[in-house]
Amino acid sequence: MSDQKPPSPFAPLRQPLFAVLWAATVLGNIGSFMRDVASAWIATGLSSSPVAVALVQVAGTLPVFLLSLPAGVLADILDRRRFAIGVQVMLAMVSATLMILAHTGMLTITSLIALTFAGGVGAALMGPTWQSIVPELVQKRDLRNAVALGSLGINIARAIGPAAGGLLLAAAGAALTYGADVATYVLVVAALLWWRRPAATDDALSESFFGAFRAGLRYARASRELHVVLLRTAVFFAFGSAIWALLPLVARNLIGGDAGFYGMLLGLVGIGAILGALVMPRLRGRVGPDGLLLGASLIAAAVMGALSLAPPKWLAMLLMLPLGAGWIAALTTLNGTAQAILPGWVRGRALAIYLTVFNGAMAGGSLGWGLLAQEIGVPATLMAGAAGLALVALALFRIALPTGESDLQPSNHWPEPLVADPVENDRGPVLILIEYRIDPANRTAFLKALNRLSTARRRDGAYGWGVTEDAAEPRRIVEWFMVESWGEHMRQHRRALGADADIQREVAQYHEGPDKPAVSHLLTIDARRTA
Repeated sequence: MSDQKPPSPFAPLRQPLFAVLWAATVLGNIGSFMRDVASAWIATGLSSSPVAVALVQVAGTLPVFLLSLPAGVLADILDRRRFAIGVQVMLAMVSATLMILAHTGMLTITSLIALTFAGGVGAALMGPTWQSIVPELVQKRDLRNAVALGSLGINIARAIGPAAGGLLLAAAGAALTYGADVATYVLVVAALLWWRRPAATDDALSESFFGAFRAGLRYARASRELHVVLLRTAVFFAFGSAIWALLPLVARNLIGGDAGFYGMLLGLVGIGAILGALVMPRLRGRVGPDGLLLGASLIAAAVMGALSLAPPKWLAMLLMLPLGAGWIAALTTLNGTAQAILPGWVRGRALAIYLTVFNGAMAGGSLGWGLLAQEIGVPATLMAGAAGLALVALALFRIALPTGESDLQPSNHWPEPLVADPVENDRGPVLILIEYRIDPANRTAFLKALNRLSTARRRDGAYGWGVTEDAAEPRRIVEWFMVESWGEHMRQHRRALGADADIQREVAQYHEGPDKPAVSHLLTIDARRTA
């Protein structure tokens, strides 16, 4: 038994680089929450239409739905520090424009929605970039704690930002609230400029934008574990978005609060999230991730149902605490599961797909609930959302989330391919053949194992896969798969994981003969050329 103590949850903060960027990110998120609460509240004054108010929420989340995957690709192929600085400058310009329009009285619901959309574009670009940066800032043993601190930072910002934004909005107006957000971006840019990121080394197998984009989509299409996470994510947030789309109208029209009260509601959500984060590890150990997600769904449904009854202000404020705890439990459970099942080479792109589904569900759900509220009213819509969320949570409880316990470290168990002459990386497609000799008594077990291996082939780069048998000699079975280029196949060698090596060993044990299964690499020839 090892006597080494596990690292402290706050160990990453002892590393100055992570501490500075973490603190700057917290301040930046505080500013973003201040901007968002100001925009949401101003929207209720510029228009009484529930659809228009909900469109502000849609405008903030729709860009993440549309751009997360391209942003994930850019985070993988560009200098992340410079890219992050550019995004922060763009966001500062958006808030500065809001500040000027609010100060001059020229802010309209149309310009508010358009600028909120521009801010959403910046958020879409920054999300995968920051998640990709974190592993560069800490030692490997501190990575999980660094990710946890990132979630804690967001909830600290959620606890402070909305309340501060609401109070500042009530006391000094929208222009100063937006100006405070601009100042936080200046601090984030300064912290990123202070970071001296080592220059990236040249890699002959580095991916192009479109190649990396296609590889990310292939992985997502083939990963069954990711499909489960995306399904559970889409359903929860599509129904859960009702509370965020309609909360400004609940605060103003149902409960009769002002901007400061609305900010306090959102601040209490953040406090509830922090409290929930503290008890979540113990609860997860008792009920597991599926039980945690079910509990979070039922809590959120109960809060929505209670708010539909127009409770007094003090009760509405208390309800925000369990709402925050339930929301962070669901968010952390789904995001943590996604992180646990993704290998490093595709983490940014696959997390971008997760963010696409998350924000698409939020955007589509917000618009749908806003349209429904315009027809049947806010209380009835909240009650419908609560009932729907509870029902789908119970129905999907049987679709268990993946455990995330597979070995995701690169195994490097594929031997280098034999070639007569060097092959250019862009040459392709490439057909790979693996020849097995299988005893008919083992054929069924062999094919079952080979089918599991096919998932890994497709995830890591194959766009076609199949199995053939020799008509003259049924013992001779050939597995084949297609890869778009030689360079992509060489990347496939790097992407093979420890979990895949275990399946491949299981497949190989059915092969008869003294030699390993024979592997051939066939390169495409343009038959129209004569030389």
